[in-house]
Amino acid sequence: MKIDNMPLRQLLLSLILIIFTLGNGHAQYSGINWMSLEEAIAAQKKEPKKIVMDVYTQWCGPCKMMMRNTFTSEDVIAYLNANYYAVKFDAESPDPVTYQGKEFTNPGWNPNARGRNSTHELSRALGVNAYPTLVYFDEQATIIAPIPGYKTPPQLEMYLKFFANQFSSSVKQAEWEAYRDSFVPSFQ
Repeated sequence: MKIDNMPLRQLLLSLILIIFTLGNGHAQYSGINWMSLEEAIAAQKKEPKKIVMDVYTQWCGPCKMMMRNTFTSEDVIAYLNANYYAVKFDAESPDPVTYQGKEFTNPGWNPNARGRNSTHELSRALGVNAYPTLVYFDEQATIIAPIPGYKTPPQLEMYLKFFANQFSSSVKQAEWEAYRDSFVPSFQ
């Protein structure tokens, strides 16, 4: 009788393990407190923090990889949530966005397009010309810099820590290069 029950036990244990693994992965995936740009700017008024905006598109492979591989890192999640307001922005979205008193739209957006669509005006205003791009803003929601390209957790760590702790409007290129060249990542 125990031999007959063994496969059932193994099946139940396997199902429990799968459910736990999927649930844990989803918790990490949703661990970053993503918000809209308008929500982040409103939050800055209550508690000043810098903003980092992930500008992506639905069709972008490296964007999907960054969501899957970088934004699920416990180190990245913890650091972003503690030091930044994190914004997700689809660069081909049809939704209007108000930034610095101006409404940005996507007048060329085609609801029937498959794959690529028209680029949102805000993407252009932020200097985004590749996906993914992370746009960093200071505590007054002024653009610091758009940084294009896929980043692993250790690569992203260098930028997150620099803009959160080292950056000021008077930082010189040589200071950035010294920081970059001496940076030792700790994110996994």
